[in-house]
Amino acid sequence: MKIDDAIQIVKPHLTEKRFDHTLRVKDTAVRLAEMYDESKHKAELAAVFHDYCKYRPLEEMERLIKMSSLPKDLLKYHHELWHGPVASILVENEYGISDRDIRQAIYYHTTGRANMSKLEMIVFLADYIEPGRDFPGLDEVREMAKKDLLLACWMTSKNTISYLMKKNATIYPDTFYAYNDLTIRINGGNKINGN
Repeated sequence: MKIDDAIQIVKPHLTEKRFDHTLRVKDTAVRLAEMYDESKHKAELAAVFHDYCKYRPLEEMERLIKMSSLPKDLLKYHHELWHGPVASILVENEYGISDRDIRQAIYYHTTGRANMSKLEMIVFLADYIEPGRDFPGLDEVREMAKKDLLLACWMTSKNTISYLMKKNATIYPDTFYAYNDLTIRINGGNKINGN
């Protein structure tokens, strides 16, 4: 699918602010793909569709989760987590985007997961560091993103968990799995015991 076509598909489904965010994520993902030798087209397409279902009615997303192969435990967590997994199904059903790499990057852009591919990490990180975002700790992640994709994703995961814990929010298990896996990977495959 051509990127311009994807943008035109997504635009009516988003608020103006969210559409602008999507375009910034797209541009950030392309820059990261260039830096880390990943397919720019895949990164761009996944980034354009990453928030495709952000404003879908909750009842529709709930029904899709129940009727599909998506994990049913998603329904026990905040609905903010639903749009990525639901979009990963709808981009294939509605637009024939069957590329597993692209669909996985869309699926896990909010939570991350253990064993993320390079493309998944790029979209996960691009969504976090795009230039329109502004919150404590972000500049450090942006600087790290220029040097080390794995470490920047680890910082993103760590910051996300800290933020959710401060809010006394539930945290989806994939987010912990992402953090643990990234911690092991940045330590050369060696588990860290906190000592």
